[in-house]
Amino acid sequence: MLKIFLTQLHGYLKKLTEEEMAIEDGARLLAQAVVGEGRIFVHGVEEMEAVVIDAIKGRDALPKVARLVENGAICDDIDETDRLLLIAPFANDEEAIRLAEQLSGKVPIVAIAAATDGERSLADLVDVYIDSKLTKPLLPREDGTRFGFPATITALFAYYCLLFTVHEILEEYE
Repeated sequence: MLKIFLTQLHGYLKKLTEEEMAIEDGARLLAQAVVGEGRIFVHGVEEMEAVVIDAIKGRDALPKVARLVENGAICDDIDETDRLLLIAPFANDEEAIRLAEQLSGKVPIVAIAAATDGERSLADLVDVYIDSKLTKPLLPREDGTRFGFPATITALFAYYCLLFTVHEILEEYE
């Protein structure tokens, strides 16, 4: 079972590297806040809060980073110099869409989420969209159902790709 999981996960992470252009665009957008007067706000929906914790408290935290939502309220002094990194399990997540609609035009937004079918999509509302690719569990059960949905792992991988690219941009800027 572990070998199957590792093989499947490796395949999804490899697919994520196809998002290289979006990752570069997103990193450029985030780096603008770092070299300017802005901050990088982060928000994760549901289990994607794990990415937020890593971005804020991890050993490789983003520079000039802050939580978008504190004690249930959105930061009220966000402006055009700031940037938002929004992470959701799926691009049709209602909370993520609501936040993107609320902040669109006020602050540039980079989003990480798995593409989904449907009328409303985060991809249509943000400045840069990174498809985290994972839309279904990886492992089959004997009854035909599936389990093992490591959305946090794929989102963290996308976050680290962004982070590394931000650092490359900042090194070139210096």
